[in-house]
Amino acid sequence: MERYIYLVCPFVTLVVCQIIKFTVESLETRKLNFARLINGCGGMPSSHTSFSSSITMLIGFNLGFDSPLFAACLIFTFIISYDAMGLRYESGKQAEAINLIFDSFIKGKPKKGFIRLKEQLGHKPLEVLVGMVLGTVMALLFTTNFKI
Repeated sequence: MERYIYLVCPFVTLVVCQIIKFTVESLETRKLNFARLINGCGGMPSSHTSFSSSITMLIGFNLGFDSPLFAACLIFTFIISYDAMGLRYESGKQAEAINLIFDSFIKGKPKKGFIRLKEQLGHKPLEVLVGMVLGTVMALLFTTNFKI
């Protein structure tokens, strides 16, 4: 397993994140939405951020925070986090507005061929921060339990 830690840690982090997201949303809505275990867009915590930050921090812990590989991963983690909070979050708000406009014109009668736009696309800053913390904790757990 030690040979594959840089692959296993991010994917285990992703699975843990999706389970947390499923649990949080199930408690909030009082409904079990099992599709949420697979769909990673939006919600608490950010699975994209936890996935990317776990590999970034794993590299930092094991290869050094001054390594060029850590620097490159950190830059990409920041890009992913920024995208989750910025572009995808705003796209979700636009989808919500378009769905409201469409609903007001149709008044309950769906137009043939129209599929409602997905509204939950991005993240709030807290959701991204929790994703970063989760990724860091998972990287630390993998580093301390699997000596490289």
